[in-house]
Amino acid sequence: MRDFDYAAPSTLEDALALMARSNGSAKPLAGGTDLIDHVRTGRLTPDLLIDVKKLPELNQLEVTSTGLRLGAAVPCWRIITNPDVARGYAALVDSCGIIGGIQIQNRASIGGNLCNSGPAADSIPSVIALGGQCVIAGKNGTRTIPAEAFCTGPGKNVLQPRELLVELTFPARDPHSGSHYRRFIPRNEMDIAVVGVGASVTLDESGQRVTAARIALGAVGPTPLLATEAAAALVGQPVGDESIAKAAAAAKAIAAPISDMRGTVEFRIHLVGVLVERVLKAAVARARGETVCYKPGH
Repeated sequence: MRDFDYAAPSTLEDALALMARSNGSAKPLAGGTDLIDHVRTGRLTPDLLIDVKKLPELNQLEVTSTGLRLGAAVPCWRIITNPDVARGYAALVDSCGIIGGIQIQNRASIGGNLCNSGPAADSIPSVIALGGQCVIAGKNGTRTIPAEAFCTGPGKNVLQPRELLVELTFPARDPHSGSHYRRFIPRNEMDIAVVGVGASVTLDESGQRVTAARIALGAVGPTPLLATEAAAALVGQPVGDESIAKAAAAAKAIAAPISDMRGTVEFRIHLVGVLVERVLKAAVARARGETVCYKPGH
């Protein structure tokens, strides 16, 4: 491990000031489950780590009539155990429940997972599918961008050296809405997704027709993808195998994976179709008030 300085500011203003003074040589430390390993292996070489884990603005977790506010440093365990999040934003719970093991979930955060910007990150498809917005603060003020525009390449994102991701915001959920995240991995647990899919759907009062949908794909491109045409294939259509199959086909059409040790291009594209169908069916079931249990790898 290389030498670095450590700071633990007590206010967001102080944290941003430290970021500004560091001239790009500082990294914010929230959970640190990826960051510390990257420093240890030399992938990252910061001169300063700024501990933001206890900043109040980064620890907001609130579900109200206007939606969900999720601080960038909120650990996974708080999301998993929050009944309001589970009720309205179940895909986030699905994702957090498979990020590492229990020990990792006590430190890791969705905000950190997003800032790490891995193409196969388990939380990002769920954040995108649920319409998440990224609130970013810097010395010059605050800006907000949609989650699907946050990642710009493998391990890269829109954050400037003097900026911090403060929180994620999500719109209020309509009645008869459901969401789900699922991935395929070679092992039963704690592995990197070969393909990951998050989806959110809203049904009409009868529960038979889709009125809104969002589908996001992970591990099939340099960044997680919002499958706009796949969702469009569902909206206004009756819920059924035919409309879901059309959505799956549209999702496969935008997948641009690589072949690596975890799977070939052909295998990953096939998985996109399979997982989109399964995830949509589970999201529909939740929208209808049915219980869906998800075990990673199944």
